[in-house]
Amino acid sequence: MITLSLPSPAKFIPPSPKSKNLKSRRIRNPDFEALKDTLIRQANVGNLKQAISTLDHISQMGFTPDLTSYTVLLKSCIRTRNFQIGKLLHSKLNDSPLEPDTILLNSLISLYSKMGSWDTAEKIFESMGEKRDLVSWSAMISCYAHCGMELESVFTFFDMVEFGEYPNQFCFSAVIQACCSAELGWVGLAIFGFVIKTGYFESDICVGCALIDLFAKGFSDLRSAKKVFDRMPERNLVTWTLMITRFSQLGASRDAVRLFLEMVSEGFVPDRFTFSGVLSACAEPGLSLLGRQLHGRVIKSRLSADVCVGCSLVDMYAKSTMDGSMDDSRKVFDRMADHNVMSWTAIITGYVQSGHYDMEAIKLYCRMIDSPVKPNHFTFSSLLKACGNISNPAMGEQIYNHAVKLGLASVNCVANSLISMYAKSGRMEEARKAFELLFEKNLVSYNIIVDGYSKNLDSAEAFELFSHLDSEVGVDIFTFASLLSGAASVGAVGKGEQIHARVLKAGIQSNQSVSNALISMYSRCGFAKHGFAHRAVELFNQMLEDGIKPNEVTYIAVLSACSHVGLVDEGWKYFDSMSIDHGITPRMEHYACMVDLLGRSGSLEKAVQFIKSLPLNVDALVWRTLLGACQVHGNLQLGKYASEMILEQEPNDPAAHVLLSNLYASRGQWEEVAKIRKDMKEKRMVKEAGCSWIEAENSVHKFYVGDTKHPKAKEIYDKLGKVALKIKEIGYVPKTDLVLHEVEDEQKEQYIFQHSEKIALAFGLISTSKQKPIRIFKNLRVCGDCHNAVKFISVAEGREIIIRDSNRFHHIKDGLCSCNDYW
Repeated sequence: MITLSLPSPAKFIPPSPKSKNLKSRRIRNPDFEALKDTLIRQANVGNLKQAISTLDHISQMGFTPDLTSYTVLLKSCIRTRNFQIGKLLHSKLNDSPLEPDTILLNSLISLYSKMGSWDTAEKIFESMGEKRDLVSWSAMISCYAHCGMELESVFTFFDMVEFGEYPNQFCFSAVIQACCSAELGWVGLAIFGFVIKTGYFESDICVGCALIDLFAKGFSDLRSAKKVFDRMPERNLVTWTLMITRFSQLGASRDAVRLFLEMVSEGFVPDRFTFSGVLSACAEPGLSLLGRQLHGRVIKSRLSADVCVGCSLVDMYAKSTMDGSMDDSRKVFDRMADHNVMSWTAIITGYVQSGHYDMEAIKLYCRMIDSPVKPNHFTFSSLLKACGNISNPAMGEQIYNHAVKLGLASVNCVANSLISMYAKSGRMEEARKAFELLFEKNLVSYNIIVDGYSKNLDSAEAFELFSHLDSEVGVDIFTFASLLSGAASVGAVGKGEQIHARVLKAGIQSNQSVSNALISMYSRCGFAKHGFAHRAVELFNQMLEDGIKPNEVTYIAVLSACSHVGLVDEGWKYFDSMSIDHGITPRMEHYACMVDLLGRSGSLEKAVQFIKSLPLNVDALVWRTLLGACQVHGNLQLGKYASEMILEQEPNDPAAHVLLSNLYASRGQWEEVAKIRKDMKEKRMVKEAGCSWIEAENSVHKFYVGDTKHPKAKEIYDKLGKVALKIKEIGYVPKTDLVLHEVEDEQKEQYIFQHSEKIALAFGLISTSKQKPIRIFKNLRVCGDCHNAVKFISVAEGREIIIRDSNRFHHIKDGLCSCNDYW
């Protein structure tokens, strides 16, 4: 954490001059001069071990190595980053009778600065006193900047000016680099004014590069960065590469590519850093062809073996693929001669982000830990995301333990990914514990936990955290989108309207993400019309006419719409148009939509034929969709087959067991039902409990089957009894065959009237205004009897009732449902 005060100067005692008056005969001794020349030659070519041996030999011959010898050796250590020998030299210097001069002390500051040992560098700097010169100040300013102590760097710069030193280009470059953040950008602008007055703005490449970073990293202002670049009288390869990289990092991929082409046209030859920057830009969809061409140029430039370039190629192929395939990315990775932590992390992250290969990412991690390369915090962050995607927190905990052993568990991105993993797996208690243990919570941490509560239908906790977040850290667009999603998930339209008011107050209602979240919230809470697949198809066609290209998600929506109302021919047409008209390779979700379309329409055999015709092995999602259709249509034979296919891939999937059990129960085969339930019990599989909830009086009220815990339970059941009598008088007959328990008919009728959606509806009838629709949400699919009963209740009570189950919305009014009894 950055402190607002400079660290207290530590006392540094320089070596005492044991013999200042060295005999001149030693200095002029030809043997000494010859050995000194040898030492300097060895240091200049980087043979530091030999140079140290020569230094020791000089001492053994009775000579005292002079300051020049130590200075040359130290500069060679800094240049070759051989810090251990540098520290050894410092130790030898302390044991010698020499008194270090300014040049030598400046070299020591640079040495410890490069090592990240700012405290030692600071002690040396403080000990110099009057020996400090402009180089000393510049070295210390640079040291603080490189060690993440930006405020200390800025304060030291101002101390230097007050001390009477006039900054040069190196000093300006160092302090501007320290200001390249959103927090200190304003200070950088003040120093920028100083730079213009001194004339360094248009005369020094280093200052120009620092200013480019100030605008790009401090303000995300690429326009100003480009102005600085354009005004630079001299631009080298480093400058061009910096511009390309910053434009790529800030999402201006096409501008980055244009800069690259301009650079090449001016005769500059790209190096490995240039290629890395432009290849990262080509990861954007639409630039993959250029990325492949650049790959060819990389090979011609003999840079394909470079790890830095290889990482960029792995990342580019992973992100730019249209069908989520990792084949090209994996080929590049496998052909790399050497792998470092960046290349391992790039391929692991690529598999996680592709959306289908989380287990492959974890397998690669297992290979990685068997190699000499250790994972870093980015590796662990991606792996924890993978465990969250597959809802495997046990594996995630093992990986997190490895991060703990490597001392990386407290790094913010790792801790945030752990919170996200628990939240995605529905384990919000563990997610909250991980959040509370996080030493330094940032906006990302809060957004993850708020989003987790929203997605796990605990909007109360989400909104409580929002109040803390708003006062302590501030909120952003993602926060509002998460809260709106949370309000939509539980049908809390009142809360949603409050967030909408905050959005308007913040002036971000035109932001696309927030606008989409608002549309989703109001539509999911029942303000928009649902069940009109023809209208959905019209909107899809209108989108095409407006020139907006659909993506994978768009097709899932339109295929789902066709499925809900049985538009089989239209569904096939849109499925075929995905690849033919738009070059989109269908994913597993699209195959599941088609199986759902065929299954709902009763074409179960065709659904099986379709699955068998697919070019790849389908996952459990598709078979689960077929199994659900088999339950609806009572096809036990195909249901058993679908169940076997699911359990082959996911032996402990409770949904498959429950659906098959229900299928047997609907056929009265209670012995088979008992076997399945016994198997589930032995495997400790838990069936998801059905629950319904409704917002009233600005609170969300949740109900389970036969629930009697609500404070108004007596009123609820009294109302339910009266409603039951009313609807029986106008023709309602309970569908007791839908009760999947072996009990008497009278008990079946009693049981079926205690379903959670009926209890929630009774509560809505006594708690909401007659002028407003009653909105009920359910985590599972609404049962056939409840759907039928609600239609009768809408007539008997004269109310509009909206039920959002796990499949769709049901708008029920005057005895009719928007689904036309097809869901």
